[in-house]
Amino acid sequence: MNLLIIGAPGAGKGTMSDLLINNFHLVHVSTGDMLRAAVKAGTPVGLKAQEYMNKGALVPDEVIHDIIVERLSQDDVNDGFLFDGYPRTLNQAEDLDAILKQIGKKIDRVINLDIEDEELIKRITGRRLCPTCGEIFNIYYKAPAKEGVCDKCGADLIQRKDDNLESLTVRLEEYHKNTQPVIEYYEAADIVSHINAKQGVNEVFEDIKAALEGLC
Repeated sequence: MNLLIIGAPGAGKGTMSDLLINNFHLVHVSTGDMLRAAVKAGTPVGLKAQEYMNKGALVPDEVIHDIIVERLSQDDVNDGFLFDGYPRTLNQAEDLDAILKQIGKKIDRVINLDIEDEELIKRITGRRLCPTCGEIFNIYYKAPAKEGVCDKCGADLIQRKDDNLESLTVRLEEYHKNTQPVIEYYEAADIVSHINAKQGVNEVFEDIKAALEGLC
């Protein structure tokens, strides 16, 4: 079973990816992980990617293409994989399909985590982290007993610098602009399952499992 998961910042994509990987024994295919692995291994495509990364520039699609071809040639993906964070654009979706076709594979299901921007804003801007024990709070949904203080260890809570409305608005606008054509592309192939991501973790994952029935 080969899957792709799509979700805006704060939709729960990381949590659902972990559950899918562990429950269905899928290989996690992340462009970020692949880039870091290729750079660390010193492969030709890794060295090419490092040139862009050293300049602080985005790694171009043609290099990402080579990274994916290299990763999908490895045997561990043969029993199923989960693409996370890619494709981000229509061009990348079309390229991924071409790569998969060449090796006799395809995306079986696209999991789209649907959630309103207003909910995402609360999830992200309301998030507070404990730098000492790692506990996570949210001033809207899981507020600490004492404002700004961790219930677990008593340390002062912090807010990540990019967990602000201005930064999130830019990220959401970029996400919607690039991702909607990707969703429509896969909808044309009738392989998209829209999941209500406003629910609790267990409910979301149950809906995902229901959407995957018959594939595994």
